[in-house]
Amino acid sequence: MLKITDLKVNYGGIEAVKGVSFEVPEGKIVTLIGANGAGKSTILKSISGVVKSSNGKIEFQDGEITGKDAAFIVGRGVTLVPEGRRIFPDLTVLENLRIGAYMRHDNYSEDLEWVYGLFPRLKERSWQHGGTLSGGEQQMLAVARALMSKPKLIMMDEPSLGLAPLIVRGIFDIIKEINKRGVTILLVEQNANMALQAADFAYVMETGRITRTGTGRELLNDPKVKAAYLGT
Repeated sequence: MLKITDLKVNYGGIEAVKGVSFEVPEGKIVTLIGANGAGKSTILKSISGVVKSSNGKIEFQDGEITGKDAAFIVGRGVTLVPEGRRIFPDLTVLENLRIGAYMRHDNYSEDLEWVYGLFPRLKERSWQHGGTLSGGEQQMLAVARALMSKPKLIMMDEPSLGLAPLIVRGIFDIIKEINKRGVTILLVEQNANMALQAADFAYVMETGRITRTGTGRELLNDPKVKAAYLGT
């Protein structure tokens, strides 16, 4: 579904992503793990059109999206749940969700009920301002808002960041449920253990390069990955 070839991204004079190539098969969960500053979030921003690449090719469903603006890419069916949630705090839950559907020209009431089914707490708080929600509820809203665009591929940047362990488990259950509905997922996640357990395929990034690849299970059992990212 998604193919990245020799992607390079510069921030000023610093090359944050150094010739990365990988693929995301349709219907799968793929995760990028690595330390802070490895370039994982930069890759997601480049795919979504927020940051421009200096070299390489990004292809989505056999069409090139390299250098396209964010609105075009959302229209193709690719959405990003950004790090830090980035909801609209002064708008209600329902208004945030409607903004997620802003490029749609069909009736999205069925999808609204689906996301409310995934996140019943959001339905209970549909008229509450986003800024008054707890951290876990705001993360739910960020994911639900992205789903309202009816994506084929959803990218999530650190969905568990700053959340209590019980909430983290709930978020990963939702990620698996979204995938069961046929949505392909590209996940960037500091919680390597949870990410690898959920992933069909995984890539390890270090200082702008991919250094290891395999299935989620293979990397869970890789001694070097265990030592560097799983604390064992």
